[in-house]
Order: sequence, then C-alpha cells, then structure tokens
Amino acid sequence: MRILVIEDEKKVARFLEQGLREEKYDVDVALDGEEGLQRALSESYDLIITDIMMPKKSGIEVIKEVRAAKRNVPILCLTAKTEIGEKVEGLDAGADDYLTKPFLFEELSARVRSLLRRSDIEKKTQLIARDLVLDTVTHTARRKKQGSEEEQHIPLTVKEYELLEYLMRNKGMILSRSVITQHVWGYSFTMGSNVIDVYIKRLREKIDAGREEKDRLITSERGVGYGVRT
Repeated sequence: MRILVIEDEKKVARFLEQGLREEKYDVDVALDGEEGLQRALSESYDLIITDIMMPKKSGIEVIKEVRAAKRNVPILCLTAKTEIGEKVEGLDAGADDYLTKPFLFEELSARVRSLLRRSDIEKKTQLIARDLVLDTVTHTARRKKQGSEEEQHIPLTVKEYELLEYLMRNKGMILSRSVITQHVWGYSFTMGSNVIDVYIKRLREKIDAGREEKDRLITSERGVGYGVRT
C-alpha cells in the first residue's frame, strides 16, 4: 500500500513517515500543498494524509482539486484546530475522515487501516478497459476477438494478472517503472532488471497481438512508463 503524506511541519512529517514505514507502508512526503497536489495527480496512491493549514495551497484546496480530477483515493485530513467548522469544511471538500492534532500514532494507524479496508471493499470485482474485462475474483481476463462479438478468454500467470490489474485500476495514466515496481514487485525487486519490459511484452502478446494500433490497449511513453488506454 502506498501513502502520500502532505505536511509542512517537518517534525510531524518525519514522525508520520517513520511510523507508517514501520507498519510496512510505502510512503512519499510532500512539504507543501502545491507539491502534494502535483504528486497526488501525477502518481497513484492508496491513501492521502494531508494537513489543512499549509503554504502555497491549503489542504482544503488540495482535497477539492483531487476530487475535481475524479480521483477516488481515500483522504484523511489533519487539523490543529478543534472548531467543528474546519472539520466540516474538510469533509464537505471530499475528505473521508479527519484527525485533530495532537494525536497518538496508534489512533492515526487505526484510521488508516479503516480507510484502506473501506477502499478495498468498494473496489470493483470487474475492471473494464474498452472490450477488455478483468475479473478480480477469479483472476481471469477476456476480450472480444478482433472483428467479432465472441469473447476470447486470456490465460494469465500470477504476475501477469497483478501487473494488468494495477494498470487497469489506473487506466488512462502512464505509470512510471518505479511506481509499477513498488506496487507489483515490492522493494525486493532489482531496479536494473528488465523484468517489467518482459511482462509488458507478454501482456501485449496476449491482449493486443494482431490488432491495429488504434485497438491496442497496452500503451507506453518512452522514458516514462506504461499504461492501459481508456
């Protein structure tokens, strides 16, 4: 699970990063709202934790712009104030939960787990990109044969499925190699390896072989990464 922490107080940011990493989460930190928003919109996260009062952009602005971009990632907002008005403003902007500073890390950890569980429950059991359907329960894929309404079942290995699922959950985005590595292979994966290219090639052979360019779903951007077209 990958978490973005947006917090301008460096001590608090380090405290959150260290605690979350100890609980085996992958953590990125942004020290102002502008950087946090850029990361939230350009990369893929399972949860965002954002302070409300920050330089450049407030947490409320970040939440509103993330929701305006149709990102349904769970958001936990942090506030140093106890006034109910700010909490309501955060929730109305699109936050899923709030926590008032100061707080015990154990409480934050429990709220993180709750939001991630809720997100898992809400995830679709079928992912669709054009005529490609991936069943997240049976781990099977199917796509219409070229020029036909008949569906063709596509066999997938475990890693092929994990890679395709991650790309389809983020369809329309070009995901960097490092992001794909963290989500599909974990930290033990060697960055210098070409294993991502190998698996992308396998998926293309199974999903896009023999199709015209406009009908190919697995896409790439040289020097950036890979994605699935919408």
